[in-house]
Amino acid sequence: MKILGLSAFYHDSAAAIIENGEIIAAAQEERFTRKKHDAAFPTNAVKFCLNYGGTKLSQLDAIAFYDKPLLKFERLLETYYAFAPKGLSSFITAMPVWLKEKMFLKRLLYEELEKIEGFDKKKVKLLFPEHHLSHAASAYYPAPFDDAAILTIDGVGEWATASICHGKGRDITILKELKFPHSLGLLYSAFTYFLGFKVNSGEYKLMGLAPYGVPGSEEVKRFVDIIKNTLVDIKEDGSIWLNQEYFSYATGLRMVHEDKWEKLFGFKLRKPEAELQSHHCNLGLAIQEVTEEAVIKMAAEAKRLTQSDNLCMAGGVALNCVANGKVYNTGLFKEVFIQPAAGDAGGALGSALAAYHIYYEQDRIKPVSLDGMKGSYLGPEYTDLDIKLTAKKYNGKYQYFNDTQELSKHVAQLLSEGNVIGWMQGRMEFGPRALGGRSILGDPRNAEMQNKLNVK
Repeated sequence: MKILGLSAFYHDSAAAIIENGEIIAAAQEERFTRKKHDAAFPTNAVKFCLNYGGTKLSQLDAIAFYDKPLLKFERLLETYYAFAPKGLSSFITAMPVWLKEKMFLKRLLYEELEKIEGFDKKKVKLLFPEHHLSHAASAYYPAPFDDAAILTIDGVGEWATASICHGKGRDITILKELKFPHSLGLLYSAFTYFLGFKVNSGEYKLMGLAPYGVPGSEEVKRFVDIIKNTLVDIKEDGSIWLNQEYFSYATGLRMVHEDKWEKLFGFKLRKPEAELQSHHCNLGLAIQEVTEEAVIKMAAEAKRLTQSDNLCMAGGVALNCVANGKVYNTGLFKEVFIQPAAGDAGGALGSALAAYHIYYEQDRIKPVSLDGMKGSYLGPEYTDLDIKLTAKKYNGKYQYFNDTQELSKHVAQLLSEGNVIGWMQGRMEFGPRALGGRSILGDPRNAEMQNKLNVK
């Protein structure tokens, strides 16, 4: 049984293919088009997955898309109605796109797939699992557990912004959901925006900014108090309530009411590329601490509801490695497994796995290695001949090493001399983390290296 999973049209489009429950290949469209967070239909990723899986569209049993567009449309309409007359300009901007493309997503998907290869639509089933179920499936099914609590946290799917599920055998049971507009992911993105980074792509920069704040300082404490007293109420089970008077993402074209935030924190919204000041760093640390508190409480609630020794995590907030580390260090769970492609790209894989195990009721297979992700090395790979031909095509200078030891020695020497190395080996990673398959290397002992890397 072969199933193709897709995520597209929001950000981080991707495709994945599984065969009899085994993950064969998965890749993000950005890796082929070189457009960061490419949201377009993943034509190149689909072609790669089909080729690597040795199959055609007509030979697939099903194609799964990572969310339910009509349910998402319902949420948009109900939200605009609830906030009316606010959001008129946003409504006028969003509706034509929805009516033209996303309302008729089934047709659009078939049209895009037929550009790749003609196939009989009646023979290949098209399935739409819910967004957070796709996230949950992406984390649970590849994990080496027969029983696990599953925590998914992101901006928003259709209605859900976070979920707690229980994975047992081949089944996933949804136990609790947090609903839009209350969202930990959107809260974090609001601070990403206010601190001058790009929403849906700059969150990792905000996470990287936090360590430059001063832990325990009066300013950090003051910012934490402001966030918790004015913007967000964190309940004991980790669910949150956001004060919508300060946010405009529900119906606006921006994340926050800038004037209110500037008054609240005592400084202006940071412009992109503007110099970072100590108060920016301290606010970054404050929202990181608040996020960690909410995630830990959600994890504790997941433990209470499932009584499982294992935890699986996915959704964009699960890319917050620092928060994940804090969850692990609580000792609530003996084992924690985090989907490496925790964001929307991983939804492509999760939708395929959900289709296989839930829709087709197929039992899980025990992973051959540590987990079913194969170390997350699921993308394309290149032979020595491919590399030599490419080097010749572009008149690239190259030196060939027969011996890996010799190669490693040579690279180590170059690194010690302050050079930056692009390192490629084996299959490409699936997800945003460089894991040695496609990595940029620099000598961390060199005080100038971080600057050098950023400039390059």
